[in-house]
Amino acid sequence: MAKLFRRIWFEDQGQDIAEYAVMLAVILVLVVGTIRLIGTNANNAFSAAASAVQ
Repeated sequence: MAKLFRRIWFEDQGQDIAEYAVMLAVILVLVVGTIRLIGTNANNAFSAAASAVQ
């Protein structure tokens, strides 16, 4: 088990995977934030349009 951890720790490919994981996390945060912002604005726009129709 110790050999496995040493191999993962010192292997260059493991670092690449970690970097991709960090980039994926940052992208997900940006996407979720954008969706929440657009969702709020879209809800307000549809509510205003529905009020104007009535």
